[in-house]
Amino acid sequence: MADPTQQQAATGFFSRWSRRKEEARAAEVIVAPEPTPEPPVEPAPAAEPEKPALTLDDVAQLRHESDFSPFVARGVDEDVKRAAMKKLFSDPHFNVMDGLDTYIDDYSQPDPIPPAMLRMMNQSQFLGLFDHEKQEEENVETAQVETTATIPAPEALATASHDHPDLRLQQDHAPGQPAADPGARA
Repeated sequence: MADPTQQQAATGFFSRWSRRKEEARAAEVIVAPEPTPEPPVEPAPAAEPEKPALTLDDVAQLRHESDFSPFVARGVDEDVKRAAMKKLFSDPHFNVMDGLDTYIDDYSQPDPIPPAMLRMMNQSQFLGLFDHEKQEEENVETAQVETTATIPAPEALATASHDHPDLRLQQDHAPGQPAADPGARA
């Protein structure tokens, strides 16, 4: 069984709590909000004649100095709005590049490195980009050497210079060969 002091303390807590809650409810005064006076009703202004809806003919009459605000108001046909905006932004004032458009170029088109600069790059030598040109040059040089290696005409030999000692024809026999002595017996 529960201790009577604990039971009394528990009952005291709940009774005290209940009593305070009832006091708070009684203290609440239901205050009705004061009625606010309604603003005086102004008489309706004189009926303005309704403006006709804006059309594409009105857009055609616009100039760059014109007021475009009626064309972007609510209730204006979307085609008319679009045509007015097109007319507004056709002003050359809006077509000036500011220099900050870094990605305005067409980067889908390659901008190749000039061939002269590409030939100087180590990568092109490593990749063998110009090996076919070297091969063609070697073929041309070989063909030139072959055409110049043909035997020249005797007239060309007669006019050739023999001043260089290594290229000069030897007049004497090579050493170690018997000399042809005109007085020798055979």
